[in-house]
Amino acid sequence: MNKILFSHSYFLRFDPKQWATGQPYPPLGTLYAAACIREAGNEVSLFDTMFCHKPEEIISVLDEIKPDFFVVCDDGFNYLTKMCLTNMREAAFRMIRQAKGRDCKVIVSSSDATDRYRQYLDKGADFVILGEAEETLRELITWIQNGKSGFSGINGIAFRDRQDYVKTAPRTVIRDLDLLPMPAWDLIDLNPYRSAWINHAGYFSLNMATTRGCPFKCNWCAKPIYGNRYHARSPEHVVKELKWLKERYAFDHIWFCDDIFGLKPGWVNAFASLIETENLHFKFKIQARADLLLKEDNVRALARAGCDNIWMGAESGSQKILDAMDKGITVQQIEEATRLIRKLGMKPSFFIQFGYLGETKEDIDMTIRMINHLLPYEIGISVSYPLPGTIFYEKVKGNIRQKTNWTDSDEMALMFQNTYSPAFYKQLHRFVHKSYRKHIAFDNLQWLLKHPANGRFTHLKKALSGLYYIPATFFEKRKLRQLEKTVPL
Repeated sequence: MNKILFSHSYFLRFDPKQWATGQPYPPLGTLYAAACIREAGNEVSLFDTMFCHKPEEIISVLDEIKPDFFVVCDDGFNYLTKMCLTNMREAAFRMIRQAKGRDCKVIVSSSDATDRYRQYLDKGADFVILGEAEETLRELITWIQNGKSGFSGINGIAFRDRQDYVKTAPRTVIRDLDLLPMPAWDLIDLNPYRSAWINHAGYFSLNMATTRGCPFKCNWCAKPIYGNRYHARSPEHVVKELKWLKERYAFDHIWFCDDIFGLKPGWVNAFASLIETENLHFKFKIQARADLLLKEDNVRALARAGCDNIWMGAESGSQKILDAMDKGITVQQIEEATRLIRKLGMKPSFFIQFGYLGETKEDIDMTIRMINHLLPYEIGISVSYPLPGTIFYEKVKGNIRQKTNWTDSDEMALMFQNTYSPAFYKQLHRFVHKSYRKHIAFDNLQWLLKHPANGRFTHLKKALSGLYYIPATFFEKRKLRQLEKTVPL
């Protein structure tokens, strides 16, 4: 029986923005892989780096367990690990070095390693899994355990053969997700996660995936792990896990971390009915597309199941930019979906992306107007981020500066030459947030004037916040105008 130590490379302390937010999610992809390898008859343990101070904390664990294999398996469901932050890459390299110094076979599975397998092999990894981890990892470990050589016959890996880098044929993704075992939740201590959530948000949220892959073709979106194929677990399978998690961990909220939730026809209605039948009560948030949120029956089913917050990839208020992204949606659909979500008692939230190739001041202004007109519940603002394997990357790679990845998720650096300087886009991020909050203050003030007898403290608090956001917006806009005149380097 092999001893296998799993870990991942996300250190919450190495990402100051996320550490301050204090809403961490367990490494779901790592827990899936560990469950599959344990099911194959191996002795499995997990070193969770989420709350660690430094990668070298793994040394005592390696010395105690003495594993045959050390597997760095990052969570392919979390956008923070999809972004391939250099802080986390360096942490992975440091853990690899410690494991190799103790004669472990080192295997790495992550979005970053799939894109940059040579770097990971050069740092000491014996194998890099390219794409989905579970079946490839199981076959590879069994192959080594049986003393076989000639790894070219295993699909979905990269390794070194003397001085050569070998990349084998891709592996077909798993189609029947119901056959996967439940994630190995027992391997992780959820108490620090619960404490962080309660302290920062007042409730406890866990993550769950109901699907893998995304069939849409947004040309800036990288899909190195699960690809363009879309496969869904059955509603029955999902609800069974929800019941299990509710009984053992008493969560209050779920983040369904699918790229697209409930795309399969009839899935959401069946899911909502099962939630009601099982008498499960919890709130959840999802990610979805505006064009998929226009059918009132489906959106009503989301509300019936307990959906509270729907994040849409709105990206831009300029149709020209949406079309350039191959987004496949319209600004009108964003507006209609926002109104329908709100009408049915849920919260619409927007992902916004500035800095796409060819974006002008007029396009930026259209996006700001859309945000301030529709006033989503939350906004997540980023700048266009070129990742290998995307059409967008191919378009801008000739203009990419020396820096190719952010250090942490708050860096917000534009990494290619565009209409404005990187400093302009960082200031734009600050200005848009202040302007958005100012308009929320106005909206709450108008509500109080119309309903003085029904005014709540939250409305009053948000209305009074305008005393800060009105001057703050003015000064941020003045800084932005100064940077607008700067010539991009």
